[in-house]
Amino acid sequence: MPETRTAATGTRTAAVRGSAPSRPAAATKRQPSPARRLIVVAVLVAVAATCFLSLFVKGSFEFAIERRLILLGAITVAAFAQGVGTVVFQTVTHNRILTPSLMGFDAVYTLMQTLMVFVFGGSVLATTDGLPKLLTQTLLMVAFTTLLFRWLFSGPTGSLHVLLLAGVVLGIAFQSLSVFLQRLLSPADYDVLSTRLFGRLSTVEATHLPLAFAVCAVCAVVLWRRRHRLDVLLLGRDTARGLGLDHRRELTTALIVVAVLVSFSTALVGPMTFFGFTAALLAYQFAGTHQHAFVLPMAFLLGLLTLLTGQFVMEHVLYASGMLTVVIEFLGGAVFLTHLLRRGSL
Repeated sequence: MPETRTAATGTRTAAVRGSAPSRPAAATKRQPSPARRLIVVAVLVAVAATCFLSLFVKGSFEFAIERRLILLGAITVAAFAQGVGTVVFQTVTHNRILTPSLMGFDAVYTLMQTLMVFVFGGSVLATTDGLPKLLTQTLLMVAFTTLLFRWLFSGPTGSLHVLLLAGVVLGIAFQSLSVFLQRLLSPADYDVLSTRLFGRLSTVEATHLPLAFAVCAVCAVVLWRRRHRLDVLLLGRDTARGLGLDHRRELTTALIVVAVLVSFSTALVGPMTFFGFTAALLAYQFAGTHQHAFVLPMAFLLGLLTLLTGQFVMEHVLYASGMLTVVIEFLGGAVFLTHLLRRGSL
């Protein structure tokens, strides 16, 4: 009898020991690694891009594929600039509610467009379209942000909170001036101007895309080489300094990269206030980690997937392709308010 009990006990113990490793394995299956999640999203993006380029082609295939490739390029630039720029901005501000639009990029863009129409008339918007105008608008927005950085970070009391507050105040001032000037415009000029104050993916010129890809590539290299430093910035100023990181230099570099990305995207496709927030929020949810090596590409891919799917549905299901950015901004604003109310604080 003792031998039987010992054998039974040994069998049960062996069974328990043999079943113990199965629980972590099951948990691992339920929670895939960030790399696998990234691969899955990349496959979905490839499928969405293929469907977008090849399905529902009417008329000349060469003409349709050329137009769709240009639109795909504009979508890629917007997804990278807005998604990645928002993630980096939220990292340096330690807040997942804030977006780069708080720095006044949209307000500066709106003021520049309004001043052009107010001084030269509505026809100037169409006659000046080209690389010089695109570069001028981008440089003006980047210069505004850089001067703001240097002004607020040069003094002993300079801080990120003061920078954000100054950006909000200046943005409101620029927006108020734009509204005042718009009320002085003729109805025809205002109608022309209003079409430029919303995102416009379908009107991007093919000649602008090589420069846009080059800007995105340079910013991607800079951010990828600093991905581990961004992880340290996420820990806070005191912790980052304790780990030997030059906090102010890395903070300024990250903000300048964000300024270049968001400024170029705004000058190229127009303001997209809540799209970057939506892409960043989805990236944090799907990445399963806080490491920027996974969050940054996840934000880009999810933003690309959102725009591709939305453009396909709007163009071939609802037959309203020009309304994509309006719908995304509306849904993004609803997501922003919902997330803010659930969180309960900034």
